[in-house]
Amino acid sequence: MSLKPSDIAAVKGKGFLRNRGTDCFSGRIVAPGTVFSAEDLKTISYIAQNFGNGKAFATSRLSIEISGIPHEKIEECIAYAEAHGLYFGGTGAKIRPIAACKGTTCVFGNFDTQGLAEKIHNEFYLGWKDVTLPHKFKIGVGGCPNSCMKPSLNDVGIEGHSAPVINLENCRGCANCAIIKSCPMKAASLKDGKISIDSSLCLTCGVCAGKCPFGAIDSNKKVEYQIYVGGTWGKRTRMGTPLKMRVGEDEILSTLEKIILWYRDNAYNKERLGMAVDRIGADKMEADISDDDLILRKEEILKKEIPNRE
Repeated sequence: MSLKPSDIAAVKGKGFLRNRGTDCFSGRIVAPGTVFSAEDLKTISYIAQNFGNGKAFATSRLSIEISGIPHEKIEECIAYAEAHGLYFGGTGAKIRPIAACKGTTCVFGNFDTQGLAEKIHNEFYLGWKDVTLPHKFKIGVGGCPNSCMKPSLNDVGIEGHSAPVINLENCRGCANCAIIKSCPMKAASLKDGKISIDSSLCLTCGVCAGKCPFGAIDSNKKVEYQIYVGGTWGKRTRMGTPLKMRVGEDEILSTLEKIILWYRDNAYNKERLGMAVDRIGADKMEADISDDDLILRKEEILKKEIPNRE
């Protein structure tokens, strides 16, 4: 079978990428919140055995890619997956599959990362699936400053922080202090017989929460979210710009929407968010997303044609 460029492009938009040197394709199955159920894995196994070459592997965005699917089987493959609640996708100049660390179950996780990733998946990956952006747009969710998911290397990264809340009246000045022992940054020490945290060293990782048996550090974590903007990795590497103010859980989706709208309103065709931020200025970008103007202009922004660089 001789495939035309139009044939290859048409299925790429559905999440199928041509395997090098063949007329077969790899199809990406996207998981809401990066989590597949046991039943999902059975379906993926069936698809790999009956439509592909029997192989499947995880992508860097935590989708599962099934390789060796003949072009003529792609539509049947899509229909089978959809009948079992699974969907192919994850390509093009759009919002890409949301990637999240396992902070939901990790001992270091400050919040439910997979739950947030699913909300973002539903709101933006699915809700904006027909919105074309200047370039690909990657969103990463990390549960703590360990940054296993590398939020700062995504177009938008969301990272959970928890600053220690000190209850000095509960501190007994123990010589073998559990808080000091637990702090990975050596930010905790005793001063005048009471626990003290050096804010210049503290990463607000939340590890010390609940470590003191007497409650010198509050065990209930108050989580704030650091947003990184414009990170990339690859041919051009750029660390994401941290927004100056951290946000609360109820502000994450609205902040993310403003950033995406700012990107579509300001970037040239094929320009990543970080490049647009560098061209226009991080301070200008942050000022632009500080009010609701972008939200009020949403319909206008999404209708406008994305300009080419002159």
